[in-house]
Amino acid sequence: MGQLALAKVRKSYDALEVIKGVDLHVRDGEFVVFVGPSGCGKSTLLRMIAGLEDITAGEIAIDGRKVNDLPPVKRGIAMVFQSYALYPHMSVFENIAFPLRVEKMAEDKLRARVERAARILHLDARLEQRPGQLSGGQRQRVAIGRAIVREPKIFLFDEPLSNLDAALRSDMRIELAKLHRELKATMIYVTHDQIEAMTMADRIVVLDGGHIAQTGAPLELYHKPDNVFVAGFIGNPKMNMLPVACTAASEAGLEVDLMGQKATIPVAPDANAVGRTLTLGIRPEHVQAGEGDFRLSMMPTVIERLGAHTVAYAALGGAEAENFCAILPGTAAVRPGEAIEAGIRAGDCHLFDEKGMAFERRVDLTDVDLAIMKAAAA
Repeated sequence: MGQLALAKVRKSYDALEVIKGVDLHVRDGEFVVFVGPSGCGKSTLLRMIAGLEDITAGEIAIDGRKVNDLPPVKRGIAMVFQSYALYPHMSVFENIAFPLRVEKMAEDKLRARVERAARILHLDARLEQRPGQLSGGQRQRVAIGRAIVREPKIFLFDEPLSNLDAALRSDMRIELAKLHRELKATMIYVTHDQIEAMTMADRIVVLDGGHIAQTGAPLELYHKPDNVFVAGFIGNPKMNMLPVACTAASEAGLEVDLMGQKATIPVAPDANAVGRTLTLGIRPEHVQAGEGDFRLSMMPTVIERLGAHTVAYAALGGAEAENFCAILPGTAAVRPGEAIEAGIRAGDCHLFDEKGMAFERRVDLTDVDLAIMKAAAA
């Protein structure tokens, strides 16, 4: 078992409160990712779960047992850090075996555990080598192997891929996803990289200033963010935000005026929104060249050609958006300084109130999207 429960957990350093009453339940076998910008409290929260930081208030329980006052070694957790923290004078075998030698485990049992971990991580042929003879990815796998041999209830990962180059990070994301499926263990992973969160997590916890901004499956956060912060953080490039005036409410949703053009956004209607200034969100990948409920004149200032697609950053006439972003086909004939026409469908739009809270979207998801979201919530 590897269930984790946090109840009203807080952490303060003198007058500075960095974790502000977090409630969270992690199911056995779940892969949960804490994500957010620097300083949001994600690493502090992980260290509190590990027992490396005392909590100021609240309760942390593992498998129903309160662990607030237990030292890390007695919590049934194993942690993998950003730095590999390997012993350079020891072989791979001895680095992986080190925590078991500290426990004075019998040699035959110790060897069996190390060899099993090495097989899982494809380190069989490296057991007699030293860390200096390994690549960065192999060293990270050794650090993970040292966690695996302890057979913990919960694995904790604190930005373990941030020291690797981009290609190796991509490979290691795949390896960690495979590892999770093979071990069927509870894993909690901290990152500032929302791509890592989207590709690996069963469930994402988005943190903002010591609070949980939203928790949900990756596609749930993508399609139905609760607020402007989550909408802007999940997705790369980030969602475009444009001011609009709400002109009418009906069963079909809220009618808004964007630069003199009106269309009804399919969200839960709210008569109180009429006459107010709202924020319309549109993801760059949903901006189309051609027709749409809204037609925009874009003046590209920067063009990024990435092969499969072209990213255009543009200024919009009359709108408060100097870096409006559109993802267009890779062959799109766009150039800096040459205006293009773009379209936005009302059904692709998000709508937020003055406090940044989202109006509930009536979005048509594909059967695949719905199946994935249902499986993640099960």
